[in-house]
Formats: sequence, C-alpha cells, structure tokens
Amino acid sequence: MLNNSKQPIPPSELIINSDGSIFHLHMKPEHLADKVIVCGDPARVDNIASFLTDIECNISSREFHSITGMYQGKRITVLSHGIGGDNIEIVMNELDMLANVDFDTRLVKDEFRKLDIIRIGTSGGLQDISPIGTYVAAKYAIGFDGVLNFYAGRDQVCDLAFEKELMKQLDWKIKGLLPYVVEAPDPLVDRICKDDILKGVTIAANGFYAPQGRKLRFELADPDLNRKIQAFSWNNRIITNFEMESSALAGIGAVLGHNVLTVCCIIAGRKAQKMNVDYKQSLQNLIRIVLERI
Repeated sequence: MLNNSKQPIPPSELIINSDGSIFHLHMKPEHLADKVIVCGDPARVDNIASFLTDIECNISSREFHSITGMYQGKRITVLSHGIGGDNIEIVMNELDMLANVDFDTRLVKDEFRKLDIIRIGTSGGLQDISPIGTYVAAKYAIGFDGVLNFYAGRDQVCDLAFEKELMKQLDWKIKGLLPYVVEAPDPLVDRICKDDILKGVTIAANGFYAPQGRKLRFELADPDLNRKIQAFSWNNRIITNFEMESSALAGIGAVLGHNVLTVCCIIAGRKAQKMNVDYKQSLQNLIRIVLERI
C-alpha cells in the first residue's frame, strides 16, 4: 500500500542534505542506476566495482559506500548496506526516493521507476543440499526481523499460508515477534538462477548469535528452534540457509514495487558446525555471475 498523496513530502520525512544528496547514503538522484547490487561490507563495494568501467561516482558515508559505473554496456550502482534489517530499511527507502521523488518539488513522480536490486551476501547453510560453497538465492525470504510488520502493505506482499504453516511447525515461542514470508519475483529469479544457483528458502534473523541459535554464555529462549527449522517441510519447500538481510530487502522492495533478490555464498555449515573463513574466491565467482545476469 503506497502513499499516493500529491502533497510535498516534508523536510522531516524526506531529508535532503545541503548538497542535494539523500540523508544517509549521500547519493544524488543522478548517481543511481536502474540496476543495483548491494552488499554488507563497504570494502566489498570496491571489489565488485573493480569490474566496472566509466566510474561516475564514489561516495562513502558511514557504512554506506556507493559506486556507479558500466559493466558490458549495463549501468550499475554498487552499494553497501552494513549489517541487519534496520540498515536495509534505510537503504531501500532512500534508493526508492532517489528513483521516484523529485527532490526540487518533494513530490512523488508521476512515472514510476522500477529498480532491479540484487544483494550478494554470505550465509550459513542449514541442509545437506546447501553445504559450504553452494550459491543460494532466496526464492522465499523468511523474516525474523520484524521490519516489514511496520508497513501497511505487509499482508499484500507476504505468503500468509506459508507464514501460518511456519508458525505451526516451528511451534513458535519467541514472544513479541511474528515471522513473515516474501516470495521473490519469478522473472528476476529465473534470470539470475541457473543450474549453478539453488532456489532456496532463506531466513533473515535479527541478530547473529541467539537469533540464529548460537549459544555462548547465555541460554536460548527456544533451544530447539534450529532443529525445528531444519526439519521444516511444506509444499516441497525446506529452509536452506540463515542470514540477516534478505527478508527486509524482499519485503520493502515488494511494497515499493521493485524487483529484489538475495543471492548468498554459503560459508558456514550449521549442521556440521563447520566454517570456511577463506571464501573470497567463491564469493568472487558469485560476483561475476551476478554482474553477467543482472
């Protein structure tokens, strides 16, 4: 459900810096390409952008680092978002404002500009079909982060039957938090996912330790949650991996009308309790794949 008001967006809501850039990202509308690759690590932006030519901008602000350039005739923006769904909420809204709001009048533009946004990330595998080294796309993104529940269009973009079954099979015990499920658009999934990328079901947790079932010096609210997650099966769908951003990206992207997908390189095997810290080459190969197909 979008706000179709023809009234200017107030300065307290649409915050534009004195140089004409958007508040957090420090990008200007002319810096944004229609094809956007996002990643968590600001340093990874330089790595991805090393494949680009004709660099137009190179902007850093806090954890947000953006570069726009060309790859084989395609204009692409590469942008870091930091860690977590709260950062994704900032990035998705500011990208949309850059694309669809006139910064001079503060009015929503009459013609909608749709963005293709692909997140390249790392993730922990939960199943035998998603071992270390696998590339997994979030055909379905499950949100343990709660961000999308603040948006009025939440139910219209979510798979409510999937959510109901998830709550049932997981015997949900986490107080004050309801998971949500968002499906990525088929045309984008089919374009990005060939035989080398698994179409999976990805959980985005709102933390790295307890929300993903890691036990250190504390007890877990539901010590059995990861076992139930790994055992979940419904309509030929099993949950393949954990990460921290895919659901907010997919959900807000769907509410705003953009094409969004997360693709991750599996670097941790949660069942086998193994970790690959030397994953740079595998991630480099995934970057090349996404650049070719975006």
